[in-house]
Amino acid sequence: MARAFALAGLLRLRQIEKEHAASDLAAANALRRDAGERQARAIAALHAVPVEATDASTLFAMAAARASSRSMLADLAALAAERDAQAVEAQQAFTEAKKRAVGLEKLETRHRTEVIAGDLSAEQSAIDEVATGAWRRAREGGEA
Repeated sequence: MARAFALAGLLRLRQIEKEHAASDLAAANALRRDAGERQARAIAALHAVPVEATDASTLFAMAAARASSRSMLADLAALAAERDAQAVEAQQAFTEAKKRAVGLEKLETRHRTEVIAGDLSAEQSAIDEVATGAWRRAREGGEA
């Protein structure tokens, strides 16, 4: 009977941590993309605004809209920078979780290889024993 990998529980925990970190990374990247898309849409909307003022009230309205737009773009830029930082942190967390899991996965693979080698060795020993017993019986039966 093959003996179980002693660190199987820890390995499973590390794999769960890695999956959780991968999920967090995917979410952070989605938020990063969303912030970038919002920023691009806002810039595109600003480019679509007419730039000709026909009177003073239109000019004042355009000035107010531009000031508001600058503030909104600054907010979106700050949001995009924050999302980028969160994505970098999530990538680092995923990399660390992956490193912790990979070490244990390698140990499990080595353990499995050793167990299989031991099983094959025991099986070969049993086959050799059967063959040796048959050979002795045949030899003893031939001498009689």
